[in-house]
Amino acid sequence: MESFNSKVLCTRDDALLIKSLIPAIQQLCVSDLQLPKDQQNPPIHQFVSTLIRAAELVKFCESISAFNVFRRCSYASQILKLEEEIDGIMNSIPAHVESDARNLMAVLKDLYKELKPPDLSRTVNTMIQQQMSLGNLCQSTEMEEANKCSYLSNVPVKSRFYAGLEKPVGDLKELLLQSEVSVVGVHCMGGGGKTTLALAICNDPHIKDYFENVHFITVSQSPNLKVIIETMWEKIVGRKKPEFQNVEDARIQLNQQLFSQSKRILMILDDVWSRAHLEELLIEAPGYKTVITTRDSSIVPQNSSTRLYQLPLLGHEDALSLFCFSAFGQTSIPSNAHANLVMEVQAECKGLPLALKVIGSSLNGEPYLTWLNAKNKLSLGESISSDHEEGLFRCLETSINFLDDVGRECFLDLALFPENKKTCANALLDIWVYVRKLEWQDAFMMLVEFARKSLLNLVSSPGSQATISYGNASELFFSQHDVMRDLAIYLGNQDSIVHRKRLFMPRKELSLPGEWGEMLHNRPFNAQVVSIHTGSMEENQWYKMDFPEAEVLVLHFSASKYFLPPFVKTMKKLKFVMLCNLNSKRATVEGLDALSSLTQLRSVRLEKLDAPTVLEQIKAIQKLNKLSLCLCQGFGNVSTFSNTNLEEFNLDHCSDLEEWPAEICCMPSAQVWSITNCHLVEKLPCDLGNLSSLRMLRLSALPGVKELPASIGKLGQLEFLDISLCEGLKELPEEIGQLKQLKIFDMKECSRLRRLPRSVCELSSLKLVICDEKIGHLWLQVKASFIPDLRVEIVEPQFTLDWLDD
Repeated sequence: MESFNSKVLCTRDDALLIKSLIPAIQQLCVSDLQLPKDQQNPPIHQFVSTLIRAAELVKFCESISAFNVFRRCSYASQILKLEEEIDGIMNSIPAHVESDARNLMAVLKDLYKELKPPDLSRTVNTMIQQQMSLGNLCQSTEMEEANKCSYLSNVPVKSRFYAGLEKPVGDLKELLLQSEVSVVGVHCMGGGGKTTLALAICNDPHIKDYFENVHFITVSQSPNLKVIIETMWEKIVGRKKPEFQNVEDARIQLNQQLFSQSKRILMILDDVWSRAHLEELLIEAPGYKTVITTRDSSIVPQNSSTRLYQLPLLGHEDALSLFCFSAFGQTSIPSNAHANLVMEVQAECKGLPLALKVIGSSLNGEPYLTWLNAKNKLSLGESISSDHEEGLFRCLETSINFLDDVGRECFLDLALFPENKKTCANALLDIWVYVRKLEWQDAFMMLVEFARKSLLNLVSSPGSQATISYGNASELFFSQHDVMRDLAIYLGNQDSIVHRKRLFMPRKELSLPGEWGEMLHNRPFNAQVVSIHTGSMEENQWYKMDFPEAEVLVLHFSASKYFLPPFVKTMKKLKFVMLCNLNSKRATVEGLDALSSLTQLRSVRLEKLDAPTVLEQIKAIQKLNKLSLCLCQGFGNVSTFSNTNLEEFNLDHCSDLEEWPAEICCMPSAQVWSITNCHLVEKLPCDLGNLSSLRMLRLSALPGVKELPASIGKLGQLEFLDISLCEGLKELPEEIGQLKQLKIFDMKECSRLRRLPRSVCELSSLKLVICDEKIGHLWLQVKASFIPDLRVEIVEPQFTLDWLDD
C-alpha cells in the first residue's frame, strides 16, 4: 500500500525537540514577569509563543500527503514567517536561550526544504500537460476575441487518452457519412463524455479527410447567439464579419455564403441546452453537417435528415482504465495498490466519465483511509442516472473532501463564473487573496491543486508561465465543466436565499430572477459573494436590495448599454468587482459614481467596456491595489489617469489606444505593469522610469513601438522584462544596462532587432533570456564572455498578429 501512504518525511523527533524546549523557556517567562517592568525582556515571551506554534506546525506536517501541493506550500509559507520572527528577536534574547533558538531555526530550515514550493511556472506546464492527457476542454491557446467570449471555434488539440470511445466514434462517423444525414444529436447525461466524443470526432483522420473544415463551438446554457454566429461567419467564410442587424440577419447571410461556397463543412455545437437556441444556429446547405451534444434529447429536431445517438456510459473495463489513469497515471491498478478497494470505488462511479475522472484525481496519492472513507461515502449515495441529479452531486462531493474550510470556500467561488468560458485566472486569485485572505502563492497553489484534482481546467499562452513567478497570472486561464459548476451552486444554495453566503444566477436571464424581488426587496441580504448574469439593464430594472456583507461582485452581461446596480452603494465591504461584457460590441456603463464610494475596494477587472467614464471613477478609490482592463476602448478620450496606490496595472487588447494619458506613469507603488496586444501604440511614455517600484514590466505585442524610452534604465528594482512580439522595435537603448536587478528578459519575435547594446554585458543578475535564433548567437557571446550563469532559451516563432484585427 505504498502508493496510498506517501508522506512528508518530517520526523517525530523534530516535534519532540521543540516540545522539550518549551518548559524551560516558559520558566524563564515566569521569572521574567517577577522582575520590575523596566527590567523585563518581552522577546522571551514572544519566543515561547513561537515555540508553541512551531511544535504545532511540525505535528501537522507529519501527516501531509506528499501529493497535497497546496497544504505543503501553505505550511512552507508559515515556516518562513516563523523563521523571520525568530531572526527578528535573536539579538534580544539572553545568551543561554540563543542556542535553543538556533536549534529551532535548524529544524524549521530542514522542514522548509522538504515543503518548499515548486517552481510555479514548471508546475503550470506540468499541470496543463497532465490535463491534456486526460482530454480536458479548452486546450486552445489562440487569443482571438471570439475565444475571449468563450465560443471556441477552433478544434482543440488532440487528447492523448480516450477511454471506451472506439465504438461511439465509429457509430457517429457512420451516421455523419450517410449522404441523407445533415444533423446528428449526441445525447447523454451531464458528465457522460459528450464533449470528449465530439473532440475525438474533430481529430479523427477520416473525418478530417472527408470534410474540408471542422469547427467546434461551445454553446452552453447562456449563449450570445449573435456572437456565436459572427464567430461561425469568420471561420467558415474566412474573412471579417459584416455588421449584422440581429441574430436572424446574421443567420440568413451566413446561410447565403454557405450556399455559394458548397464546401464540405462539419460544425460541432457542443453543450446545447435550448431548442430555441438550436433553431437559430442550425443551418442547411449542401455539404454542411452539424453535430449537437446535449443533455436533453427533446431539443434535437425529428425529421428524415436528423439522427439521435445515445452515448452509453462506460463499461467495466473502460471505466477502470479511465479511473486508474486519473488516480495513478496508468490504465491499470498498480501492483502495490489495494485492488479490491480501487475496484469498489470505481464501481460506485457507475461508468460516468466525469465522476471517474474527478473522483480518481481527488484520490491520487491519498492514504488508504481516505480511499476507504470515499468508498463508504459513495456507497451511501443514489445511483447515477439522469433522474438522480442529487445522487450525482453527492457522488462528486466526495472529490472535495480533501479540502479544508478555506479550500471548500474557494471551490464554491467557482460558481461565480460561467461554465465552459475561459476566464483569466487573476480574477479568481484576486478573490482568494483579498477575500479568503490567502497569500498569492498559496492561492495559486490552490488553483493548481484544483486543476490536479480535475475540479477545473487550466490553459495558458505558450511561453507565458514565467510571469507567474512574479505574482501575475494574466496569461493563465481557467474553465470549469458545467456539472462541476452545478455542484458548486448546489452546495452553495443549501441555506435559505436570505441567509446564503452566496447569491448566484446559474445562467443568463434578461433580468433578475423574480424570486429575488419577492424575497430580497428592501431587506438586508447576508451574501458575501454575488454573481449576476443578465442582458441590458436600466436603472429601474434593478430591485432595491441591500448587501452590507458583500465582498465580491461579479457582473456578466450582454449589452451595448448597461446601468450599474444602484445597490452597489450599499456594498461598503466590497473588495473585488468584475464587469464582463459578453456582447460582440463594447458597452457603455452608467451609474459608475457608485464605485467611488467603495472605500475597501482592492481589485477591479473590466472587460469589453468604454474606458473613460470607468477610469474617472476608479482613480478616486484610494485603497485600490489592482486594475485590469481587457478589450476596452476609448483611451483617446482619457485626459488624465493615475492612482498612486496601484500595485498592479494590466491593460490587454485595447484596440484604440494610441497615446498614453499624461499621468499614466504616476504609480509609485506599482510592482507589476503589463501592457499587451495594443497594436496602435507607437510610442511608450517618456516617464516610464518613474515606475520606480516595478519588479515586472510587460510590453508585449505592441508592433507599432519602434523604441524603448531611455528612462527604462531608472527601473532599479526591475527583475522581469517582456518585450516579446514588438515587431517594430529596432534597437534597445544603451540605458538598459542599468537594470542591475534584471533576471528574466523575454524578447522573442522582435524580428527587427539585429544587435544588442554593449551595456547588456553589465546585466550581472540576468539568469534567462528568451529570444529568436537570429539574435540568440549574440546572447551566447555575452554568456561566454561576461555572464557565465546566463541561460539562453532560443524559441521558434509561435504567434501571428492576425488576432489583432477586432
